[in-house]
Amino acid sequence: MRAKNVCLFLIMLYFALVPFPSQAGDVPKIVGVYTEVPGQEFVFDGKSVEIVEFLSFYCSHCYQFEKAVPVVKGNFPKKITWKTVPIYWGKGSPKPGEAYFLAVEEGKGEQMKKAIFEALFLEGKDIGQIEVLEEIGVKVGLGFDFSKRLRAGEKAAEAKEKLELANKYSINETPSLIIAGNLMTSPGMLNNNMDLLRDNAILILKSLFNK
Repeated sequence: MRAKNVCLFLIMLYFALVPFPSQAGDVPKIVGVYTEVPGQEFVFDGKSVEIVEFLSFYCSHCYQFEKAVPVVKGNFPKKITWKTVPIYWGKGSPKPGEAYFLAVEEGKGEQMKKAIFEALFLEGKDIGQIEVLEEIGVKVGLGFDFSKRLRAGEKAAEAKEKLELANKYSINETPSLIIAGNLMTSPGMLNNNMDLLRDNAILILKSLFNK
């Protein structure tokens, strides 16, 4: 094992064994690599937990992490509520997020998310173009109403609200996970390694559920 990897492993082992201090009141002894979001409350009833994933459809790390989401969920069947919050920065378009919100209302959010990622990273398409998103809509089984609502900007306000929510949580990279209301973990804390992000999320959740 290379020296760099050995060092990273030892750091991860340390974080796995030593709980971070908590400022959220009656919080279980949580292990893992995370930070507490100032001003946000820890929310956990001991039975189930909400995870909010802030992602960008333009983010290659987010595309990579999509394969890890079912693994995290699979370790805690019926105990996780997973919410996807697409955001955009810089030259990125809000339109992919708007398309996703419309698809969620039709029960096709997961299909739309996968299709948008594949359109960009596998097919090299410009997902900021409405015509491309309309093609994706047809692909996942959405009709003319989807195209009409997308062109009308029906979800533009919601896309803006999600960006404001990301600012509220001090999100500065994607994917970022908010676990149980105020525990944030993200790639920058884990050497930008998506496998470590997955394993760290599982570690945090295991400590919450005392598994």
